[in-house]
Amino acid sequence: SMNTDMSVETLRRALTQLQETLDEKLNESGRSIEIQHTKFLLTAVMLYLEKYCDVEELIEAADVTLSPAAGDQVPLLLQRARQAEDRAQRAEEALARAMDDLHKLKLLAQGLVLNADTSRGPSRSGAIAELREEEDEAYFSSYGHYSIHEEMLKDKVRTESYRDFMYHNMDVFKDKVVLDVGCGTGILSMFAAKAGARKVIAVDQSEIIYQAMDIVRSNKLEDTITLIKGRIEEIDLPVEKVDIIISEWMGYFLLFESMLDSVLYARDRYLADNGLVYPDHCNISLAAVGDTQKHCDRIAFWDDVYGFKMRCMKKAVIPEAVVEVLKPGTVISEPAVIKTIDCGSVTVSELEFTVDFSLKITACTFCTAIVGYFDIFFDKSCGNKVMFSTAPDCTKTHWKQTVFLLESPIPVKTGEELPGQIVVHKNRKDPRALLITLDVVGRKQTYSLQ
Repeated sequence: SMNTDMSVETLRRALTQLQETLDEKLNESGRSIEIQHTKFLLTAVMLYLEKYCDVEELIEAADVTLSPAAGDQVPLLLQRARQAEDRAQRAEEALARAMDDLHKLKLLAQGLVLNADTSRGPSRSGAIAELREEEDEAYFSSYGHYSIHEEMLKDKVRTESYRDFMYHNMDVFKDKVVLDVGCGTGILSMFAAKAGARKVIAVDQSEIIYQAMDIVRSNKLEDTITLIKGRIEEIDLPVEKVDIIISEWMGYFLLFESMLDSVLYARDRYLADNGLVYPDHCNISLAAVGDTQKHCDRIAFWDDVYGFKMRCMKKAVIPEAVVEVLKPGTVISEPAVIKTIDCGSVTVSELEFTVDFSLKITACTFCTAIVGYFDIFFDKSCGNKVMFSTAPDCTKTHWKQTVFLLESPIPVKTGEELPGQIVVHKNRKDPRALLITLDVVGRKQTYSLQ
């Protein structure tokens, strides 16, 4: 962050310090190509500053005191003033280019530092499967707390959709062997047992599995349901193949927590030929948001906090994706599906993607954010199809919606198309977290969901 009124020397020192810091960080990651790119940008900014130095020279040159007898100097002074004005204009343009390059440098540095692979090895497509137990302990510990299971069970949209899908399609489950990945309290396993499954194998690494064992016994389903504590990637099931895999793996923005990776591992290792995975497909959608009041509350708020300037906080606040229930009336575009996932065939590598999109605007206002949400479908082989949506205009769920605030509102008009591109990938340092880069009409910002 920098002020336009800072001195050239102060700016130069700040850039030099940034260059040294980036060199140190990037050298730790072994990324020589990116280092060269970064140095190139820094050099470009420094060259612009050399032009900016002319402004100080201008000020000194123009600081002339006229004497009463200096009338014959007026034409010369006017010429020097015009020259000074031209040089000042060029300096302003150079500084604008420098600021633009600094913004590009920030985006590049942010991506490099956040995505540095500390192992210095190649990027791992099966990062979740390769995590050691101690590396994943925090994730599974979070699901050992009872409050999170209470919240999920009380989410009627979620829980009743799974129940209705199984109870209304009992022919799909009759006499089948079912695997429940990440069973939690065992509610889906018990639905499957009641729907006619011959055998259900329920797997979970968190401590909640011990409560699930008591719950299954309390409901006299221990002869049908077998519970196993462990990561699906590390255990051996008591059967070679299963007919159906069920799982409630969805996270914020669908892919947060990367639990789908574990479901796909189970599918590839244990699912029989012609076996089924449920839910069988899902969509991620985006829409434009126009809520200037909320944008002001979250962003402009930092301009004056109890009489103090805290503008630097904007740079920290904007990159954090916000999970919240969005007011349906603030959506100002038609939705655009950016990703469709077929759980029966998708690969782990396909869960990281880059997609161009276009949002058709439905109101004359300012676009202040982009919202993301998902839809879930239980379709394949089902006579009674079931689906649910986490869209803002649907019954709220514990997933809510994911909101990406824009740094500056964008004026939009009814009927026009708002173009953009989204890049979704795992954080290399924490593969259960997501990094999402949005480029909306040329304004690029990377957001973290962790």
